Amino acid sequence: MNLIIRLLVTAIVAYLLTMILPGVHFSGFGGAIIFSIVLGILNLIVKPILSLFGLPLTIITLGLFALVINAIIILIADYFIDSMVVDGFWWALIFSILLSLITSLANSMFSDGD
Repeated sequence: MNLIIRLLVTAIVAYLLTMILPGVHFSGFGGAIIFSIVLGILNLIVKPILSLFGLPLTIITLGLFALVINAIIILIADYFIDSMVVDGFWWALIFSILLSLITSLANSMFSDGD
């Protein structure tokens, strides 16, 4: 149940962010739900691999390269999802930062203290 709530929170936040950011677009809320599922799968499989290869750069930049990895994950999700369009790397970076911040705040509000 917790997974479904997290996916819905991510989908809602992503959809609302597309109304604010002109460089990220969904064709509808269904596209945002598909995005949250694909993002979860990419974070499970691809992100650890990118983080491992990017570890030296992450250490040198004191963790800022992790933001670039998040933007790359957003761009990969854009590649796989037809109902999502990201206009470039910088929009993906801004979208990933805002998505991470707002989603973590929303998930902390809905968590049951576990």
